[in-house]
Amino acid sequence: MSTTVTGRTHEPAPVQEEPERPPSVPAWRRKARPYVLSIPAVLIIAGILYPFFLGAYYGVLNYSAINPEPIFVGLENFARVLTDSQFWGSVRVTLVFAVVATGAEMVLGVGVALLLNRASRVGRIFERVLILPLMVAPVIAGVIWGLMYNPQFGVLNYVFGLGSTFNWLSTDLALWSVILVDIWIFTPFVAILVLAGIRSLPRDPFEASEVDGASWFYTFRRLTLPMIWPYILVAVIFRFMDCLKIFDHIYVLTAGGPGAATRTLQIGAYEDSIINLNYSLGSTYMFLLWILVFITARYLVSVLGKAQRRAAGAEG
Repeated sequence: MSTTVTGRTHEPAPVQEEPERPPSVPAWRRKARPYVLSIPAVLIIAGILYPFFLGAYYGVLNYSAINPEPIFVGLENFARVLTDSQFWGSVRVTLVFAVVATGAEMVLGVGVALLLNRASRVGRIFERVLILPLMVAPVIAGVIWGLMYNPQFGVLNYVFGLGSTFNWLSTDLALWSVILVDIWIFTPFVAILVLAGIRSLPRDPFEASEVDGASWFYTFRRLTLPMIWPYILVAVIFRFMDCLKIFDHIYVLTAGGPGAATRTLQIGAYEDSIINLNYSLGSTYMFLLWILVFITARYLVSVLGKAQRRAAGAEG
């Protein structure tokens, strides 16, 4: 029904229907939802911690194939390993491998990233080809390089004219040869990570440096390197931790030999646990390796945190 006031007709406002409310969720379901969503993470953590604590437990027993009913021996296995010269030889090989491989991969990776950052058609093609080594499993890469290292029909001896007597996997060269394989596989990982960091940098400082006539080396040393340092440290953490635990392509190429030239801690744990069937001694090797990895990771993460704060201007 309409009403007229001072000659104007006012229609009644339409009645708006209230929107349908979603059905209320019971309180117990709201409280249980975080716990249900955390179940996959709890299962993953349990799957990681159970073998870790089981290995630590084996480390204080004398469990082996000839002693299927082990007894508690305390720290006897640790004392035996820490007084074994072969263990310290494995520590030396592991650290040399990790330091040399990681350092070479950082230098080459940063260099490749800087080259790829220059816009060109060749660079774009090479950027897509670069990822190919990462798509090859380390075991397969070990088989391929083993064929290339073969003294009789290997392509490397033929290309470099070394004849059929030069052995890339001899006692003196085996460690450096397996380091070369690791560099070939994982340098693209470092290059891709650093390249992503370079492309995320602000352009204003570089444009100002170019206007001021700064050289390329000065710009790299004063601007590029300090700003991408956190990305480089992330790559160092990933690669150094992985190198400390290296096993696959070393075992395929040399199985820890010749002698003990490439016997890393992982190889030593494999020999004691799988070949010699001394499970407690192999677990001791792995627990000591974990301690080494844990201490190194804590230190590198602290360095990364300082570098990130410095890059953000939080500290000088």
